[in-house]
Amino acid sequence: MTVMMIMLSFWVSCVLALAPVTALASPQSMAEAAFDERVFFEDIPKVYGASKYEQRTNEAPASVNIITSQDIKKFGYRTLAEILNSLPGFYTSYDRAYRYLGSRGFNRPGDYNSRFLLLVNGHRINDNIYNQAPVGYDFPLDVDLIDRVEVIRGPGSSLYGSNAFFGVINIFTRPPSSVRGAEASVSAGSYDAYTGRLSYGDTFTGGEALLLSGSMSRSQGQDHYYAEYDAPDTNYGWARNADGQSTNQIFALATFQDWTIQGAYADRKKTIPTGFYDTVFNNPDTTVKDKYQFIDVKYERLLANQWSVSGRLFFDRYNYDGNYVYNYAAAGSPPFIVNQKDLSVGEQWGGEFQAGKKISNRFNIVTGGEYVYDSLQKQKSYDEDPYVPYMDDTRDARRWAAFIQGEYFLFSNLILNGGVRYDHYGTFGGEFSPRIALIYHPVENTTAKLIYGQAFRAPNAYELYYSVDPNKANPNLDSERIRQYEIILEHYFTNRLRVSATGFYWVISDLITQQVDPLDSRLVFQNVDNVTSKGAEIELQGSIFGDIEGRLSYMYNDTVDDATHERLSNSPMHLFKINLSFPLYEKKLFFSPELQYTSDRYTVNRSTASDYVIVNATLFSRQLFIKGLESSISVYNLFDKKYGCPVGAEFIQDQIEQDGRQFRLKLTYSF
Repeated sequence: MTVMMIMLSFWVSCVLALAPVTALASPQSMAEAAFDERVFFEDIPKVYGASKYEQRTNEAPASVNIITSQDIKKFGYRTLAEILNSLPGFYTSYDRAYRYLGSRGFNRPGDYNSRFLLLVNGHRINDNIYNQAPVGYDFPLDVDLIDRVEVIRGPGSSLYGSNAFFGVINIFTRPPSSVRGAEASVSAGSYDAYTGRLSYGDTFTGGEALLLSGSMSRSQGQDHYYAEYDAPDTNYGWARNADGQSTNQIFALATFQDWTIQGAYADRKKTIPTGFYDTVFNNPDTTVKDKYQFIDVKYERLLANQWSVSGRLFFDRYNYDGNYVYNYAAAGSPPFIVNQKDLSVGEQWGGEFQAGKKISNRFNIVTGGEYVYDSLQKQKSYDEDPYVPYMDDTRDARRWAAFIQGEYFLFSNLILNGGVRYDHYGTFGGEFSPRIALIYHPVENTTAKLIYGQAFRAPNAYELYYSVDPNKANPNLDSERIRQYEIILEHYFTNRLRVSATGFYWVISDLITQQVDPLDSRLVFQNVDNVTSKGAEIELQGSIFGDIEGRLSYMYNDTVDDATHERLSNSPMHLFKINLSFPLYEKKLFFSPELQYTSDRYTVNRSTASDYVIVNATLFSRQLFIKGLESSISVYNLFDKKYGCPVGAEFIQDQIEQDGRQFRLKLTYSF
């Protein structure tokens, strides 16, 4: 009750305090903003990733959210994780190494983000070792370059294959024309955090366009206290100067006629302060490094017979370099410090083809396929000095897929959307993934969707082959699968204000879980768990009183292990969020507060991580005093709330405290 009163007070105080200012800034009356049927559908946003062609969100066979570059600026989001964490049903956790994404009650501690497919301009970012979707500072793109983020919930394997398990995150970068010359950005924040970016973009007389951008960031990080290490030989639980981070990012995009070429290079180094995997506590040499590289060439054209065709060729490379510091000395002996190296290198080549046509006013069809060759999947582990090898495994793999999807207007207000995809893996065989949806518009401003979908997640190379004591390989792993039923109701009060309610029920079978083998007491991944979840989401999103924009959402779920009938660890039952953006002066100055409530969660040890409320706020201006200048001041975790998130069994701690209050000042100037 106390939490709900805090959230209600936050909502009411923001509206009452700033509504008069907004009224002065925008005299548009409620009558002028009233619903107009003649232009109603023109302002409904469009989504591409739900069907691999552009359609209005109220006709897409999924629950969809779209975040724009203006949203990112107004709310001061620094990472993709912060963007996604603002959306209904999503939540994140951070173990001081990586940020992990959960949805509708599922985010297993110790898992990688392998149950979401992450795309940049249609290019798959998930690597071919861990299949991880990087959403923190390891995401290889500066968020300043994001034009919009499409979040498509639910099983998406009918179009995208593996990893599109709980959803697809489809990111479109800013077009070169949005830069029009040079653009520079700098920021400074708490814990000696600094960023810098320089971008160039333009279009030329022949229709060619070019975008080039380079970014860097540095942060000293925080000092952390962990009670589990509170002893004289572990610095009384304090990890000092052991939380630093650095990133470097380069992105390029060029278009010419029907061709688009994009490429990226990104690296990140993170110091780990937690002592995970029994490493030496309070030693800044325990680090993880990630490096992403890709190049993608795409051809797209509309033929004379109205068939649209596209194809792409791509190459990806991913490197992981873990340096783990261990003390191998026996009790009472002098320290014997050894650096254990844990290395992974993944390379893949591939191609995709797609063709689509609007056959009539009532029927759309899209079909295509892909072939991917994982030319290198290398995992290696050894002690550096003296050299002691533990593992050196090198493999390759192939997979191919074909899909078809159609959209048929049974009546002018009733759409049948269905599709299926077949994926074939050399390691374990094939998978069929269907999806079918009925989309009904009983009246022009109301939509009802009934959706059924299946998806799979193929076991990754790490789960199949990693074998360093106490872990061992299991090359006989099968895919895990999900079946989801979903009902969605949407209503537009005006063309800029909508409410949606979603009910969902999903079942996961053959969930891949790390367990202790009773025969040898070693850890091994096995297909053992089945999980069931049921729940609902409600969202109010859009504009009120003219120019106040925002989103209010609530999610409830009940997610349990079918064998034990217990709630999963790191599975909050309730999420409540408010995002508001108030124009303070014309359309040049905005105040954007954000409130997020997360209910309590079990840890892996079945203790409780307490519920919490976080408030963030950003003051953003554009061209307020100087033409071409944008600035923002952000405060994150405004009230310095202390809270923790559950982590995996590789930690002595069962939860890790999250970031306290932080500040950031950011300036962006377009030349």
